[in-house]
Parts: sequence; C-alpha cells; structure tokens
Amino acid sequence: MPGEIVPAGSQGAHGPQSGLRASHADRDRTAELLRVAAGDGRLTAEELDERLELALSARTIGELARLTADLPAVSVSVDGVVVAEVKDVLRIDQRWSPVRREGRWVVPRRLELFVEWCEVTLDFTQAVITHDTLLIDLDMDGKTLTLITGPGVVVDTDGLTVEFARVRNDRAADQGGPTALRVELVGRKRHGRIVVRPSKRPVGRWLRRRPPALPTGG
Repeated sequence: MPGEIVPAGSQGAHGPQSGLRASHADRDRTAELLRVAAGDGRLTAEELDERLELALSARTIGELARLTADLPAVSVSVDGVVVAEVKDVLRIDQRWSPVRREGRWVVPRRLELFVEWCEVTLDFTQAVITHDTLLIDLDMDGKTLTLITGPGVVVDTDGLTVEFARVRNDRAADQGGPTALRVELVGRKRHGRIVVRPSKRPVGRWLRRRPPALPTGG
C-alpha cells in the first residue's frame, strides 16, 4: 500500500465497523500508532507492551479501536510529506456543486455520500490507501458517480439499489493482479449513472515510470 500509514486514534470502538474481523494490516497499523505514542511519552513501556500484546491478538476492528481511543489522531506521511489526517468515516453532504477526490487523497474505511444533482468523481489511481476495504454508503440523486480505479482496486456494486439509473463497469483491464483495495457500494442511486473505469493514462506512460535497466558489461 502506498505511503506510510498510521490510523487515527479517534476511531469509534462501537461504530458500524467495530464488529468486522481485523486484518493483519489493521493490527500492524494499530501497533505502529502505539509505538509512536510511546515515543511521544503518551504511553509507558509497560502500557506499550500490554497494548501491543492485545493488538496482535485482536480479532475485530472494535478491539483495536479501544486500544487507541485515548490517543490523539495522527497524520499520513507520503514520501516524507504530511498529506492529511486519517479518518475512519468521511461524510459528504452536498447539493448542486461537483465533488472530486483525486491526487493524494486519503481513503477512509467508510465514505458516506449524501448528494443531490452533483457530479461525483473518486480517483483512486494516486490515492493513499489506509485500509483494504472501503465501504461507500450512497444516497445519490441524479448526475454521475465516477470511480477511477488503479491496479489492484476492485469495485463491487452488488449491494447497491439502482432506480432509473445505469451502471457501467469497464474495469476489465485492471483485473488479474493482487487486490489492494476492495470498494463496496451500498445504499441507493436514483437517476443518472455509475461509471467504473480504469485511468485513461496511456500504457506507455506507465512503462516510462519504470527505472531504467542497468547497463550490461560489454
């Protein structure tokens, strides 16, 4: 996953995701936050050892959240540059004006979209992925929701209720590799469209990003 990720300490231990099973990545992120807190003097060595043991044996997101509930939220650093505070839940409630998330935006665990007649674009090609699953709870009237995927980003629309709207998924070009982020759409979309597509960046530009080959001896 891109960037150096540390979870926020303000995650709700009784939130909608608290009962989900924790992944190895979830445990690692919590352990890193605890180590940072100890380095800042917020935890004693004994408290750190105790919480690390609990973090490594935690079974659910709620158990992990309780270990960091009394610690302040921290930020995400990408290539040494602070990007933004990691949020467990991000809510967007908007009318008429377009909504865009692109570039180095931080992907939360849950995104609540309540929008009316707004073009919404979520571009994951350079996003900072903080969790392996993003749940998008959608309540959207009109216009188009566009999800621009990158390698390893999978979008599942099976849990979405569609009324007088169309869904187009053009993600076939990205399939076949390991999954870095699973995006699950739930809720309701009325009128307009949902478009899932890979980036339009030409393949040649991706190839030119590879490091040059080392010269061979002649």
